[in-house]
Amino acid sequence: MASHESNNGANENKEKAHAASAVPRSIPGDQRKVALITGITGQDGSYLTEFLLGKGYEVHGLIRRSSNFNTSRLDHLYVDPHNAAKARMKLHYADLSDASSLRRWVDALLPDEVYNLAAQSHVAVSFEIPDYTADVVATGALRLLEAVRCSPKAARYYQAGSSEMFGSTPPPQSETSPFHPRSPYAAAKVAAHWYTVNYREAYGVFACNGILFNHESPRRGENFVTRKITRAVGRIRLGLQTKIFLGNLSAARDWGFAGDYVEAMWMMLQQEEAGDYVVATEESHTVEEFLQAAFGYVGLDWKEHVVIDPRYFRPAEVDSLKGDSSKARKALGWKPKVGFPELVKMMVDQDVEIAKREKVLADAGYIDAHQQP
Repeated sequence: MASHESNNGANENKEKAHAASAVPRSIPGDQRKVALITGITGQDGSYLTEFLLGKGYEVHGLIRRSSNFNTSRLDHLYVDPHNAAKARMKLHYADLSDASSLRRWVDALLPDEVYNLAAQSHVAVSFEIPDYTADVVATGALRLLEAVRCSPKAARYYQAGSSEMFGSTPPPQSETSPFHPRSPYAAAKVAAHWYTVNYREAYGVFACNGILFNHESPRRGENFVTRKITRAVGRIRLGLQTKIFLGNLSAARDWGFAGDYVEAMWMMLQQEEAGDYVVATEESHTVEEFLQAAFGYVGLDWKEHVVIDPRYFRPAEVDSLKGDSSKARKALGWKPKVGFPELVKMMVDQDVEIAKREKVLADAGYIDAHQQP
């Protein structure tokens, strides 16, 4: 009981520190670059934060208020902001639906670079909550662009685009391919893309669109198909479940490693002129191929465990995405370091370890391991 109370106290102190950390710079007069990241608690936000801290930046992240802490991807980077000499990452409460909070933090922090990574980013969920998706993904980007435009300091702005914007456009897709979105999420991303182009052309804002094709990692959310598969592989391997329920196995995607892709984001903002770039591996694999690689890695036959569930089919499907990233490779000097087999193994290895810890708890009676078939 004492340990539980101690943890609650630590969380309360952490929350108070987040709310109180309004000092823009860690050390007065510090000349290091300052980056502001929305969506810092997500997969890309955590990798980008690591990357920028490694470059010597001070990083500020905007997070939404929640009754539960959702900062687990950043815990290894967190230093209490009262330790000013070491705390080069700070978190502040704001929301893309609240223009005043965005304007306040942009004006207070005067960042050199702003990375808009926040979104309701789940395609299937966007069909269920389209209004919210449009407000956060599209109008949220507009609110942040306006805050950047009106700031006393000219910041460079990065907008996280998505290969989903291409939708039914045949592959390979490049910066000149037409958009044909097939979901509320994709349509909202298209709007955010053109808002970014408009602010660049109308106001001279240094604003870039990164049209990133699917990028995964061990930090991917568990309701995305790749992580859903690797989590199931780990649990099935340890006897904690027997089945995984999926939808369209023939959908093909260009899957890369998120840690590689955040470097491309940064590279875009270091160029002399702002522009838009496709970031992709230029390889495409189906969901079935991902299943074969993930299950095969641990010696399992995916066909014995996969069940097709119609509820996971989208109202409008995107059949095939494969990026042409030749512009990014030539202009930025970027190329992916992690290939498809290595990515799958990386994700499976972590999820097997997570399943091992779950099994210990299940065997001791602390959790019910059989909520799933």
